[in-house]
Amino acid sequence: MPKGPVKPCTIGELRSSGYTAQSVKQEVRRNLIRKIEKSDELFPGIVGFDESVIPQLENAVLAGQDIILLGERGQAKSRLIRRLVSLLDDEIPVMAGCELNDDPFAPICTACKQSIGEKGDGAAIQWMARDMRYSEKLATPDISVADLIGEIDPIKVAEGRYLSDELTIHYGLIPRTNRGIFCINELPDLSERIQVSLFNLMEERDVQIKGYRIMLPLDVMLVSSANPEDYTNRGRIVTPLKDRFGAQIRTHYPRSLDQEIEIVEQEYVRFPDTAERVSVPPYMKEIVAEITSLARRSPEVNQRSGVSLRVSIANYETMVGNAFKRSLRSGEPTSPRVSDLPAIVASTTGKIELESVEEGREFKVVEDLIKKGVTNVFRRYYSPAEFDEVLERFEEGYEVRTGSDLPSAAYGEAAEALGNIGDLIRRIEPSDDPSAMASAIEFLLEGLHLNRKLNRDQVSGQFLYRG
Repeated sequence: MPKGPVKPCTIGELRSSGYTAQSVKQEVRRNLIRKIEKSDELFPGIVGFDESVIPQLENAVLAGQDIILLGERGQAKSRLIRRLVSLLDDEIPVMAGCELNDDPFAPICTACKQSIGEKGDGAAIQWMARDMRYSEKLATPDISVADLIGEIDPIKVAEGRYLSDELTIHYGLIPRTNRGIFCINELPDLSERIQVSLFNLMEERDVQIKGYRIMLPLDVMLVSSANPEDYTNRGRIVTPLKDRFGAQIRTHYPRSLDQEIEIVEQEYVRFPDTAERVSVPPYMKEIVAEITSLARRSPEVNQRSGVSLRVSIANYETMVGNAFKRSLRSGEPTSPRVSDLPAIVASTTGKIELESVEEGREFKVVEDLIKKGVTNVFRRYYSPAEFDEVLERFEEGYEVRTGSDLPSAAYGEAAEALGNIGDLIRRIEPSDDPSAMASAIEFLLEGLHLNRKLNRDQVSGQFLYRG
C-alpha cells in the first residue's frame, strides 16, 4: 500500500502513487520472504509444527502452489489455513463497488471495464482489508456449482437484461474471493461434479458459468483440508483434482505431552472467577494430556477418525470446573484432584469413536484410560519402592478417606501421619497450600493403589485407601 496520510481514491491517483499490482500468490510469497529474512514468527498460536508442517507450508508458498492439508480432526488444519491471511498485504486497491474485487489496472468484469471506459483515470477505487480477502466453505453434499462459481440471476433477467448479458450473473463464493485466499474444508465431501468444476480454476486459472462463453481469469489461492481416510479412499475424490494441488501436507497431533499441555493452556475457556479460586498442579495437567495420548494409541478407539485436541481441552475445562464447584461449596481455594477425574467421562465419550459398539462400553474405556494416565504420570515422578515408610502406616491399620467433596483440611492429618509422605510431596508440590497438598496426597495414594500397593474401596461417593 502506498505510504502517506491520504490514500488514492481514483485510478489516476493510484497510478501516480507508483503502486504496482501483484497476483495473490506473488503477494503472499513476497510477505513470507520478508518474515523469513527478519526471523519473524510466521504462524503464532500454532504449536508442534515448527519442524514438520510449517517448513512444507513455506516451501509450497514460495513455490506458488495450491495446497491441501491432510489430517485427522482436531489437528489445527483450519487454524493454520486462516493464519495464511497474515501473509496478505494490509490493504489492496479494488474497483469501487465491484463484486469481484477487480484490480484497477486489469479489470475482469464487464461493469468495471465499462466504468473505466467512461471515466478513465477518474474511475473510483476503494481499499480492501486483508480479512475481507479470505473466504471458506465447509464441503457438504448439498453444495452446488452455483454456490461456488455462480449462476444466472432470474431477477436480473426479469429487470430486462438478456440472458447472454454477463450482468445477469450472480457470482458464487470463489469469484467473490478474487485476489484472495479461498478454503474448502473437508474437500472429499464435495460431489464429483462439483470437484470437476474446480479443474479450470486450479489449472487454467479461470471459471466458466453455465453454458455462456464467460471466462473469468480469477486470481485465487486455493487451500483445502481433508481427512486422510476420505482423501485416499478411491472414489471419494477425483484423481485429476488431486493432481492439480501443488502440495499435499500431512498434519499430526502433538508429539509430546509438553506440546499438548501448551495447546490446552492456550485454548481452554478462561473465567476470571475460576482463576481466582482454582490453581492446577503440573502433574494434573500431565494426566489430562496423557489420557488423550493413550486414547490415540488404544486399540479400543477408532484411530481412523482420530482423537482430537479438543478432547484434552474439554477434559481440562471439565476437571477445572469440577474443582471450582467444590470451591464454591467449601468457600476456599482449591486444586483439581484425582477424584475430580471421573467427571471427564462426560467430556470424553462424545469425542471418541470406539471400535466396539457394545452399549455402555465407552464408560469402561474412559475409566481405563484415566487409570493408565494416572499410573504413567505417577511412574514419571516416583517408584513404589520409595513409599515403604508410608505403606508401613497403612499396614498398621491407618486409613485415608478421599473425595471430590472433601475440604482440603481433611487431608492435613494424613500429611502428618503418613511417615515421609511430606518429603515425597515436595517433589511435585513445593508449596504448603492446603489445597495443593490435598491434591498431591490423592495423586500419591491413587498411584500406590494402581501399582497394587494399597487397597481402595468406594464408600458413598468417596474412596477409602487402606493396607
